[in-house]
Amino acid sequence: MKFTLTLFAFLFTVNVYPQDLPKGFTEYEFSIYPEYRTNYYNYILSDSPDPPPGPVRTMAEWEELQAIQITWSSYKPILRQIITAAQQQCNVIILCSDSNSVKNDLTGNGISLLNVRYIEAPYNTVWCRDYGPWSVYSNDYDTLRIIDWIYNRPRPSDDNSPVYFAQFLNAPLHQTIQFPNDLINAGGNFMTDGHGTGFASKLVLIENPTKTESQIDAIMQEYMGIERYIKMDTLLYDRIHHIDMHMKLLDEETLLVGQYPVGIADGPRIEQNLNYILNNFPTAFGKKYKVVRIPMPPNQYGQYPPQSNYYTYTNSLIVNKTVIVPIYGLQLDSTALQIYRDAMPGYNIVGINSSSMISAYGTIHCITKEIGVNEPIFISHSALTDTNTTSPLEVSAYIKTKSGVQSASLYYTTDTTVAYSQINMTVSNDTFSAMIPSQPLGTKVYYYIAATSNNGKNVNKPLTAPEGYIQFIRDVPVNIRSNNSIAENFRLSQNFPNPFNPVTKIRYEIPQNSFVRLEVFDIAGRLVAQLVNDFKLKGEYEFEFNANIIPSGVYFYRLITPNFSDVKKMVIVK
Repeated sequence: MKFTLTLFAFLFTVNVYPQDLPKGFTEYEFSIYPEYRTNYYNYILSDSPDPPPGPVRTMAEWEELQAIQITWSSYKPILRQIITAAQQQCNVIILCSDSNSVKNDLTGNGISLLNVRYIEAPYNTVWCRDYGPWSVYSNDYDTLRIIDWIYNRPRPSDDNSPVYFAQFLNAPLHQTIQFPNDLINAGGNFMTDGHGTGFASKLVLIENPTKTESQIDAIMQEYMGIERYIKMDTLLYDRIHHIDMHMKLLDEETLLVGQYPVGIADGPRIEQNLNYILNNFPTAFGKKYKVVRIPMPPNQYGQYPPQSNYYTYTNSLIVNKTVIVPIYGLQLDSTALQIYRDAMPGYNIVGINSSSMISAYGTIHCITKEIGVNEPIFISHSALTDTNTTSPLEVSAYIKTKSGVQSASLYYTTDTTVAYSQINMTVSNDTFSAMIPSQPLGTKVYYYIAATSNNGKNVNKPLTAPEGYIQFIRDVPVNIRSNNSIAENFRLSQNFPNPFNPVTKIRYEIPQNSFVRLEVFDIAGRLVAQLVNDFKLKGEYEFEFNANIIPSGVYFYRLITPNFSDVKKMVIVK
């Protein structure tokens, strides 16, 4: 009884006075958690335990948003910068105890209130990614619904917040809180492609010990439309085991994956998990996932976990046409931002210094939560990849929206400095198609899809078009020996010239169609440049590397495929 009374006193305290609590458990929270779970239903607002009717689809983060959520608690300088960046794209809904004090703070710091909204309700912490509402749609594109899991912390006010958001949005609420559909989960440990595939660490199995994996999968399928729930081994040093600390989906077919120097910190386990995905799970369109690598930086003294905090660049937020990325005042910040710009053309990439909060095991993604629009135009499209044909290529997309699709168009160009050419797409069974005309080999093609609904709404795929686009090359491997040369073995050649200033050529060959990464590292193992990160047809290739912005010194370049890896040294002399 004494323990229970202490628990009630603790819960009352955190309901009234929000804490600067970490993303993970405090020692005290860990000690009371079993008792809290026993008495869970005494603290939770519950009247919506039933799953959504019919099939549903969980939206992906890069889809169109009406708002993001933040909670007005810890790290206010960072929250202000998030509001400034995000309100250019959508509403920012702030969960707070006193909206007037928030307004005074924002206006006092020169921040517009134009797209800021408020929900006055109890809360415990800033970590709304883990406890906030999930947006799903009936039948892929219809009614917006809110899903609420059991939060995996003894923080009942946080856990109740999706109820207030569902009321604010006038959206149906469905909670996984009642047996046999009770599910404990954390938002930082879940990402989805918007096509029925979910990713998580095996933390979700650990935190639901009374359920089998198939029972967990069934709940995720019924409430969120997750048909394929991919679970990876937990890492050794990240403590909270949330995948958003080292991995992120940039679109339906692209994984952004954190990378440590070989053998360092969680590097081996991340590589193991990545290979598990690539070797066992194709994209929703049956292709290999494209992988973009981004460094997991050391601290200012060159230390990695467990000797340093868990610095990460993958813990970013996509909010319509802006991506907010955590930075830390470290040497690799500029490299990370450039990787985002290269991988996500057309997006406004905004860096926010998060060094003040990373010791609490979270950053930008962890303190934000996206909310989808009420009537989306759902465009499902598998991006064209490099090809060695000159024939016309078909672009097709499944497009649906509640009011119906009025029209869809394909826009393409071979030069982004001039206007795109438009082709009207024809439709059959909700699939819209058009042909990109024949182009010579070696031509890079840029394209996007635009759709208009019967209620007059317009959406592009990608959302950033025309500034952003999908691109591919009508590619032909560089032939080194003769016009009929066929690569027989994997090989990475020595760059020439070497030493060089500032341009050198790197040749490699692959004997089979394969995903290829070609990367440059400094002598400390830090990623300096990513030269190739794409699926390539078998053959021999030559890459011209321009190091005009890289200091003199000794560097290493590495070729990586699923079946081969090799490293060679290069020297830049200026």
